[in-house]
Amino acid sequence: MVHISDGVLSGEVLAAGWLVTVVALALTLRRLRAEEIPKLSLTTAAFFVASLVHVPFGPTSVHLIMNGLVGVILGPLAFISVFIGLVLQAFLFGHGGITVIGVNAMNMGLSALAAYALFRMSKMENKVQVGVLGFLAGGLAVALAVILTALVLFLAGEEFTAVAIALLIAHIPIIIIEAIIVGSIVAFLLRIKPEMLKLEVSG
Repeated sequence: MVHISDGVLSGEVLAAGWLVTVVALALTLRRLRAEEIPKLSLTTAAFFVASLVHVPFGPTSVHLIMNGLVGVILGPLAFISVFIGLVLQAFLFGHGGITVIGVNAMNMGLSALAAYALFRMSKMENKVQVGVLGFLAGGLAVALAVILTALVLFLAGEEFTAVAIALLIAHIPIIIIEAIIVGSIVAFLLRIKPEMLKLEVSG
């Protein structure tokens, strides 16, 4: 679980998280066009539902995140999707606190944007390369989100060090699983609906 609960972080960290999130939302909302709303809604739903899929890990469990898929499909608009999904998760299921939505959105939103940047970083000349980059983007998004969350927990005090370390270890299988899922979905979309990825690949 990459959600932080209320009462863990200092006011300064919470303020910084909200500042980054508000600025990111302001910048991305300006880019949102009416024709992109259906795709944004569908991707947000996938991000929201992913939190309901739990994977056993020892005495506990972790859940899928899918912020990498959000980043690959939506690009810069991913931050909007992540924020909406986190708000719904927090209010409907109690996943993470209310005051820390800004920090949680910052961690997962920036990770989604990093996945998008990786996916677009090279000239994709064939379908295999697209699938591989989708695989890497899916894994990167989860890894970066977990690392950022762990760093925030380290800032919260020594009492959360063990939690941060456990968080890193617990999400190793999720990184691999999501890399495979995102790579597979990207390859599938490229075959049946390439316009969702805004790609033109020759072979």
